[in-house]
Amino acid sequence: MSDRFNTAAGWALFAGIVALGGAIVSSKYFHEERPEKMGYAIEGVEAEGAGGAASGPGLNTLLASADVAAGEKVFAKCAACHTVNQGGANGIGPNLYGTVGEAVAQGKGGFAFSDALKKKGGSWTFEALDHWLTSPREFAPGTKMTFAGLGNPADRANLIAYLNAQGSNLPLPAADAAPADASATPAEAAGNATNAAESVESKAPANAAPASGPAAAH
Repeated sequence: MSDRFNTAAGWALFAGIVALGGAIVSSKYFHEERPEKMGYAIEGVEAEGAGGAASGPGLNTLLASADVAAGEKVFAKCAACHTVNQGGANGIGPNLYGTVGEAVAQGKGGFAFSDALKKKGGSWTFEALDHWLTSPREFAPGTKMTFAGLGNPADRANLIAYLNAQGSNLPLPAADAAPADASATPAEAAGNATNAAESVESKAPANAAPASGPAAAH
């Protein structure tokens, strides 16, 4: 009886050792790691961290060299909810003609803006539009705007320039001054800054009277 028990215990111990060894070996072959890039990118949805601080050119610099035609292409993401032509009808979102520089959440043919946007106040400056387009929900928590935002700063600048050309025509800002060259003398640095300012000035559009009619979004 004792021999049978010892034999059964031995086989049980042997089976346990085999199972443990198999688990160790399989873990070496089937080691799981987190993918470097998770999931799939979705058009129009902000990438993780896209709204964070950027190390590239500032808004003024991007606007100074913005491409209105490229901005029109970016506006295709907005066209399902917004019109931009003068006298255009409101849709899911308000008509955006003459929006740049106008008051936030006022007018627009009686469009029903969200309380969150009404409380925001102020006007649609270039900076406010850049913040809004980066993340509407961060700009005005509780907004009805469901668009996640544009993570690409150049896309935002091009879109703002396009919207500005639709009835507002405010002068775009000059590019930010380039960082001073550590190897340049003070006189050379001052001369470079003057040349850069003159170059931007020569490209700046003539001032036009701001269009009437208030601002954007939901």
